[in-house]
Amino acid sequence: MTIFESIILGIVEGLSEFLPISSTGHLILASALLKIKQTDAHKVFEVTIQSGAILAVVYIYRKELATRFDLLMKLCVAFIPTGVLGFLLYKIVKSLFHPSIVSYMLIAGGVALIGIEWYLKSRPGEREGLGELSYRKAFTIGVIQSLSMVPGVSRSGATIMGGLLLGMDRKAAAEFSFLLALPTMLAATAYDIYKNYGVFSLGDWQNILAGFLTSFLFAVIGIKVLLKFITSNTFIPFGIYRIAAGVLLLLFLP
Repeated sequence: MTIFESIILGIVEGLSEFLPISSTGHLILASALLKIKQTDAHKVFEVTIQSGAILAVVYIYRKELATRFDLLMKLCVAFIPTGVLGFLLYKIVKSLFHPSIVSYMLIAGGVALIGIEWYLKSRPGEREGLGELSYRKAFTIGVIQSLSMVPGVSRSGATIMGGLLLGMDRKAAAEFSFLLALPTMLAATAYDIYKNYGVFSLGDWQNILAGFLTSFLFAVIGIKVLLKFITSNTFIPFGIYRIAAGVLLLLFLP
């Protein structure tokens, strides 16, 4: 893999990590289009450059993270289901990293996004802000997040839709999803590096650095664009995109 390809994948990761379209799925599909083999080293690369997106969340929400202890505790509670299941099912999850699985999950997730938005439209009413989120609801969102261990489901999509179904407003659901990425992605990155440290060469680390920096820059852009978009729009366009992308990929990828 070249530095240029690393930068391309960093852009894909940064822009897609916090959108409900599956960053992992898009990284796998982008790698397939670039004809990059899914070796153990490359799979770890795809997970590791997500830490650039983590840094973007820390940068944007640094004040909240420094002053809201209750929020930090709720994030820890929400992380528990994915942390436990990710550890127990690590090998099974890694075996699912395949373009065809991503394509089917993109379609299924798109249908779910549209269906949930239609359901929410029929149930108007007051919604909770981030400060009103209970520990019980935080844990439930964490359970829903565990579905995203399947590539193509979308961690942000699952957690945002889970938050909306539990009565959060759009901004709060999105922000909790962003923040929940911190423990989730840090744990996934650290565990992957620990399990696969020996597969890296010096060139791999240079590629990771290029992907990391690009991911950070474009994640900052992605977060700000999404927050602005959801102030006056639903997630239905993302659902339509997922379905279209999944169908096209099934038709054209080998």
